[in-house]
Amino acid sequence: MSSEAIPAGSLAIRPAVPDDARGIARVFLESAEHHARLDAERYAVPDFNPVEARYSRPDRQHDSPDGEEVTFVADLGGDIAGFVDVRLDRPPDIMHRNLIYCHIVEIAVSSACRGQGIGARLLRTAEEWGSTRGAEFASLEYNAANTRAASFYTDRMGYRVAAHTAIKRL
Repeated sequence: MSSEAIPAGSLAIRPAVPDDARGIARVFLESAEHHARLDAERYAVPDFNPVEARYSRPDRQHDSPDGEEVTFVADLGGDIAGFVDVRLDRPPDIMHRNLIYCHIVEIAVSSACRGQGIGARLLRTAEEWGSTRGAEFASLEYNAANTRAASFYTDRMGYRVAAHTAIKRL
C-alpha cells in the first residue's frame, strides 16, 4: 500500500469477516499509537492479540446491548487499508429526544493510505448503514488535539460540534 492514487475498482468497502481480523488489528494499532502520542494520559497501545481476537468473532466485534453493530473494512486488493466500527445508540438521558444515532465507535485508515478518500468512503458507508436502520443523526468523538480529524469531520464530511466532553484528573 502506498500514498499514490488508488486504481479504480481496486478498493472495496464491505462488512468485515473474521479473516480480516489481522489486518484490522494492524490498522487499529497504528491508530492507537497516533492517539497515544496525542494524549498519553488517556490512550495506550494494546497488545496485538486481544485486538485481533476481538475482530475474529463473527458478527460480534463489540458488545452492543441491542446487537445493532457492524464493522466495515476498506479492502484494497486483499489488504485492509482501514475500517469503521458503527452501532446504533439512543441517548441515555431522558431530556434528549428518543432518537436513534448511528454512532461511529472507531474509524481508522492506515497511514500509508491516508489522503485518498478511504476514510470518507468508510464514513459514508457507516452513515448509509445507520440511515437504513432508522438513525436520524450520526455521532462520533475525536480527540481535541487531533486537528486533522477535526478538519476532516467538520470541513469535509459535514459534522458539527454538538457537545463538549470535559475531563479532569482525579
